[in-house]
Amino acid sequence: MPTLVIIGAQWGDEAKGKLVDVLGAEADLVVRYSGGNNAGHTVITGGQEFKFHLIPAGILHPDTTAIVGSGMVVCPKGLLEELDRTRSQKSELGTLLISSAAHVVFPYHRMLDSLEEEARGANRIGTTSRGIGPAYQDKVARIGIRMGEFVDPEVFPTRLADIIQVKNRMLAMFGKEPLDFQALLTEYQAYAERLRPFVVDTDPVVQDAVYGGKRVLFEGAQGTFLDLDSGTYPYVTSSHPTAGGATIGTGIGPRMIDSVLGVCKAYTTRVGSGPFPTELLDDVGEWIRQHGKEYGTTTGRGRRCGWLDLVMLRQSCRLNSLSGLVVTRLDILSGFETVKVCTGYQLDGKTIDYVPANTFEFERVEPVYTEMPGWSGDLRVCRKPEDLPSEARSYLKFMEEFTQTPATILSVGPDRAETMVVRPDLIWG
Repeated sequence: MPTLVIIGAQWGDEAKGKLVDVLGAEADLVVRYSGGNNAGHTVITGGQEFKFHLIPAGILHPDTTAIVGSGMVVCPKGLLEELDRTRSQKSELGTLLISSAAHVVFPYHRMLDSLEEEARGANRIGTTSRGIGPAYQDKVARIGIRMGEFVDPEVFPTRLADIIQVKNRMLAMFGKEPLDFQALLTEYQAYAERLRPFVVDTDPVVQDAVYGGKRVLFEGAQGTFLDLDSGTYPYVTSSHPTAGGATIGTGIGPRMIDSVLGVCKAYTTRVGSGPFPTELLDDVGEWIRQHGKEYGTTTGRGRRCGWLDLVMLRQSCRLNSLSGLVVTRLDILSGFETVKVCTGYQLDGKTIDYVPANTFEFERVEPVYTEMPGWSGDLRVCRKPEDLPSEARSYLKFMEEFTQTPATILSVGPDRAETMVVRPDLIWG
């Protein structure tokens, strides 16, 4: 019963897609369990770049089944565009299945997302305006449309007719013209026709695989500190990208998880609004952004960049019960004479060693830094830990000791080959 959850240990964009691709070669099933096309995973292999927003990155392996889980919200148009693009790049792909319990994102979700964000004014959250939040709102309000209903030609027209009246009244409150029911129905019936063969009850598929002893990889999106409950609320997403989300959005129980790997950068980035204690609003931050190509896969927005925050990372290790860390982007920090890591916060004259749940307090903290020797050279040619500069190895050791979590995999570049497996015993449990 080898099961593995891969999560983002920071604010997302840690290169989870690459790890899912690398480890997906060993998996029978790869299951994405949260979020929608507000998340983006980039995989580079054989000189080709693949961009995923909804489809699990494991689909690049022909013998793997890629599942869009019940905890996700799915834009049908976006999913089909992504599938067509991936097929045009690679002829042999794994099997795709979509949970009948996943919810559907419609144009009115995207419209309301943008309108609500605009109405927040200076208090904007920084959403991707892909309609993810409003779709999850409908799910919680029990008025959403699930994929199983969407692909049912008898049920879908009735469900859409009921909800579009409500949504058009909401759009009218913002001074917007109502959506045309018939035009929307016709467009989305065409999407439903194409997606129908992929939509099944996936929970039993996942459960049978787990209890049958197959290797199942659960793919998280975004990052721990964007979690609706555990993140920097309200600057969070509308789902659960933490390891616990794997049990909510797939149909398995917590005792079925054997191993959890948390992917983190050797520094810290964030997209959108919200607190960021180690953010560098100077030439160093800009240098990291440019050399790391720190621009969002989904939005193209420049990411905010800063030194590694070990206080956050340790909290993430504990929150997700991490078996090990996957440290990426070590190569980007090459060339600094010294590097800094945050090992504590100053808050109202006191030193604290945790992330305050109160976001307004977290916005006021000042980082306490430990300075360490930097390293130089091209780390992308390294293929085993011993090849790394001694200073980089010391940096990793400091991370491990502070977080009490071993570095299991190291990444020194975007390609599959630029990956070092340090502790294979911790990957599949």
